[in-house]
Amino acid sequence: MGDPEEPEASEPATPRERALAEENARLRKVCGALIERVESSGAAGGAPYAAFEHAVLLAEQVRERTETLHRTLDELGQVNRQLRDEIAVRVEAEQRLRESKREAEAANLSKTKFLAAVSHDLMQPLNAARLFTSALGEQAVPEASQRLVGNIGRSLQDVEALLGTLVDISRLDAGVLKPDVAAFRAADLLDVMAEEYRQIAASRGLTLHYVGTSAIIESDLALLARVVRNFLTNAIRYTRQGHLLLGCRRRPEGLEILVGDTGAGIDESQREAIFVEFQRAESDHDAQDRGLGLGLAIVDRIASMLDHPLRLASQPGRGSLFSVRVPYGRLPAAPRSATTAAASSQRDALAGMRVWVIDNDPGICEGMSALLEGWGCRVRTATSLAALEAGLDSQADPEAADVLLIDYHLDASNPDGLAVAAHLRRRQPGLAVVMITANHDAAIKSLARQLGYGCLLKPLKPLRLRMQLVGLLGNRSA
Repeated sequence: MGDPEEPEASEPATPRERALAEENARLRKVCGALIERVESSGAAGGAPYAAFEHAVLLAEQVRERTETLHRTLDELGQVNRQLRDEIAVRVEAEQRLRESKREAEAANLSKTKFLAAVSHDLMQPLNAARLFTSALGEQAVPEASQRLVGNIGRSLQDVEALLGTLVDISRLDAGVLKPDVAAFRAADLLDVMAEEYRQIAASRGLTLHYVGTSAIIESDLALLARVVRNFLTNAIRYTRQGHLLLGCRRRPEGLEILVGDTGAGIDESQREAIFVEFQRAESDHDAQDRGLGLGLAIVDRIASMLDHPLRLASQPGRGSLFSVRVPYGRLPAAPRSATTAAASSQRDALAGMRVWVIDNDPGICEGMSALLEGWGCRVRTATSLAALEAGLDSQADPEAADVLLIDYHLDASNPDGLAVAAHLRRRQPGLAVVMITANHDAAIKSLARQLGYGCLLKPLKPLRLRMQLVGLLGNRSA
């Protein structure tokens, strides 16, 4: 049997049915066109809803990443707030550090000024004591008393060395110690030191060999003296027997000043440490030695300030050799006076020299009078310019002086020593002047030198004073 035929659709009977049929046909066409368009714009493989699913996935990823971005921005905001807080704390801490630094610098400067003031006040009685001891040591006293005088002198030297070291290290740390560089004869420094330390070495059973020089060098005499003095002090301190050497070698770059000894020597592992504060060589030394371990630290700083290279050579058990190299200098043409070494051997060279002494400390005046009169000088002392002039004016025919020894720091009511010296030179033209001061300010020494004055530092070393006076006597006779 054949398939039954599909019955034919009956024609709409009413106008309403016809309209609905037409609308249905139109909607079918629209739907077919839409389906065709969707299928033609689908992803690979022709999946009809792939684009839709992909769009939904992208929208979800955008939403998640947007939320992550917002969270990250919130975290960054929190971190920024923390950073701002930390910056504020650091700024405050930095401000406190600046204030602390200013306070520390002010305290350091105040300490330096205090030490300078205290050292000046301490130097006055110490200077007087050294003068009295030196004067007594040149008197004819019993041998037992002479030994006591020597012990007192050495004790005063120890006090001077300790006080000078503490003041120097303080001034170096504060940066207020400025060099006063000028040309001078190396012999002016080394001859005096050789004579002084020859006596110190002899008291320890040692001998000092000195090789002089005629070289002219350029440096700060006082600071260079501190360097060489520390070399010699260390050489004596660490040498039990044998001899010391003070000499010079001419190098192309400058004069090398050497101090050698036959002491214990320094192991290579200790050669850097000994230039550090409060460090000392690990070897036997005098139980009564009062060294602080600051000497070579000061040497290192002074040498760096002056740009004078240091050198150390040593063999344990055989001794050490310290040296400092100083550039050559040139002096203006002037008549050459007798050498200080030759002058110091003339015991009566100062006999009859007329000396005026002005110092506001009566004890120093008395000590200077005792010392100078022991050398045969005719001495007039005063504590002020007014007192000196009153004494001179009271005489019908006041005696002129050969040299004026004057302290720089006088009483507050009096001008300083330079002004007083200028006044007296107007009264007596050609009066030789030696400034004596506990103030190590380079400006004072430089001004005194420009005026043609000698300058000595307190505590005054009698041997240096004697050689200065003999040098002035030689210049007068030249």
